[in-house]
Amino acid sequence: MEVCRGSVRQEILCQVKRRGVDKTICPSEVARTVGTSETWRDLMDLVRDVGCELAREGYIHVTQKGKIVEDPQQVRGPIRYRLVAS
Repeated sequence: MEVCRGSVRQEILCQVKRRGVDKTICPSEVARTVGTSETWRDLMDLVRDVGCELAREGYIHVTQKGKIVEDPQQVRGPIRYRLVAS
Protein backbone atom coordinates (compact mmCIF):
# COMPACT_ATOMS: atom_id res chain seq x y z
CA MET A 1 0.00 0.00 0.00
CA GLU A 2 1.52 3.28 -1.10
CA VAL A 3 0.66 6.42 0.82
CA CYS A 4 0.57 9.77 -0.99
CA ARG A 5 1.60 13.15 0.37
CA GLY A 6 -1.94 14.42 -0.01
CA SER A 7 -3.40 11.80 2.31
CA VAL A 8 -0.70 12.51 4.92
CA ARG A 9 -1.37 16.24 4.65
CA GLN A 10 -5.10 15.72 5.01
CA GLU A 11 -4.64 13.44 8.03
CA ILE A 12 -2.30 15.86 9.83
CA LEU A 13 -4.78 18.71 9.36
CA CYS A 14 -7.71 16.54 10.38
CA GLN A 15 -6.01 15.38 13.58
CA VAL A 16 -4.78 18.80 14.72
CA LYS A 17 -8.19 20.35 14.03
CA ARG A 18 -9.90 17.58 15.97
CA ARG A 19 -7.48 18.04 18.88
CA GLY A 20 -7.82 21.86 18.92
CA VAL A 21 -5.36 24.76 19.25
CA ASP A 22 -4.34 24.00 22.83
CA LYS A 23 -3.32 20.39 22.26
CA THR A 24 -0.78 18.59 20.10
CA ILE A 25 -0.48 15.38 18.12
CA CYS A 26 2.50 13.13 17.57
CA PRO A 27 3.59 12.52 13.97
CA SER A 28 3.47 8.78 14.73
CA GLU A 29 -0.29 9.07 15.28
CA VAL A 30 -0.61 10.21 11.67
CA ALA A 31 1.72 7.48 10.39
CA ARG A 32 -0.24 4.82 12.26
CA THR A 33 -3.51 6.11 10.81
CA VAL A 34 -2.42 6.25 7.16
CA GLY A 35 -0.20 3.18 7.34
CA THR A 36 -0.51 -0.30 8.77
CA SER A 37 0.93 -1.88 11.87
CA GLU A 38 3.81 -3.09 9.69
CA THR A 39 4.43 0.07 7.62
CA TRP A 40 3.87 3.07 9.88
CA ARG A 41 7.53 3.43 10.88
CA ASP A 42 8.52 3.61 7.21
CA LEU A 43 6.14 6.58 6.83
CA MET A 44 7.69 8.72 9.57
CA ASP A 45 10.07 10.61 7.25
CA LEU A 46 7.17 11.43 4.90
CA VAL A 47 4.96 12.56 7.80
CA ARG A 48 7.71 14.79 9.21
CA ASP A 49 8.40 16.24 5.75
CA VAL A 50 4.73 17.05 5.14
CA GLY A 51 4.49 18.49 8.66
CA CYS A 52 7.37 20.84 7.82
CA GLU A 53 5.53 21.97 4.69
CA LEU A 54 2.39 22.69 6.69
CA ALA A 55 4.41 24.65 9.24
CA ARG A 56 6.06 26.74 6.50
CA GLU A 57 2.60 27.41 5.04
CA GLY A 58 1.37 28.60 8.44
CA TYR A 59 -1.20 25.87 9.18
CA ILE A 60 0.56 24.19 12.10
CA HIS A 61 3.34 24.73 14.60
CA VAL A 62 6.03 22.13 15.08
CA THR A 63 6.92 21.92 18.77
CA GLN A 64 9.59 20.23 20.82
CA LYS A 65 9.44 20.15 24.61
CA GLY A 66 6.46 22.52 24.43
CA LYS A 67 8.27 25.24 22.45
CA ILE A 68 7.73 26.18 18.82
CA VAL A 69 10.61 25.02 16.62
CA GLU A 70 11.96 27.77 14.36
CA ASP A 71 13.38 25.44 11.69
CA PRO A 72 11.46 22.14 11.64
CA GLN A 73 13.72 20.71 8.91
CA GLN A 74 16.73 20.84 11.24
CA VAL A 75 15.19 19.54 14.46
CA ARG A 76 16.21 16.12 15.78
CA GLY A 77 14.33 14.01 18.27
CA PRO A 78 10.66 13.91 19.26
CA ILE A 79 8.38 16.62 17.88
CA ARG A 80 4.68 17.35 18.02
CA TYR A 81 2.22 19.27 15.82
CA ARG A 82 -0.22 21.91 16.99
CA LEU A 83 -2.87 23.82 15.05
CA VAL A 84 -2.12 27.52 14.57
CA ALA A 85 -4.78 29.65 16.25
CA SER A 86 -6.80 31.68 13.76
